Amino acid sequence: MSGLRVGIGVDAHALVDGVPLVLGGVEFPGEPGLAGHSDGDVLAHALLDAVLGAAGLGDIGSRFPSGEPQWEGASSLELLRLAYEDVRAAGFELVNADCVLVGERPRIAEHRGEMRAALAGALDVDPALVNVRATTTDGLGFTGRVEGLAAQAVALLERA
Repeated sequence: MSGLRVGIGVDAHALVDGVPLVLGGVEFPGEPGLAGHSDGDVLAHALLDAVLGAAGLGDIGSRFPSGEPQWEGASSLELLRLAYEDVRAAGFELVNADCVLVGERPRIAEHRGEMRAALAGALDVDPALVNVRATTTDGLGFTGRVEGLAAQAVALLERA
């Protein structure tokens, strides 16, 4: 049996005014934020689901239920850190992760390094192991109409 495990995470949230936009642990001032029980960080949520899935440990909803008041307004980086502690306790380490933001805006190029560092910091791994990129849908769907943002992530784990 292989010591490698792969997981995929997907998340989407509606854009709303009046809350900060946080993506990959980085705030984007002047942009509408994401609705969510926590800070709504779709990149961190997708990565969190990917690492939990790869380890066979469920998903963000089972680990951090939205009905639990203690997670309301929580930092998604903190949720990622806690989830990855569970992954490590289950005997796995991250080989690498690839995260993709789907939306027309914001443009993330200037913040990519900071986002990689923030996500990697929550996992306590080298930022070179966490890739962050973005794509648009050329105006199609809810992300194309700038009604929300989505993210996908894949994580490869190995037995420690």
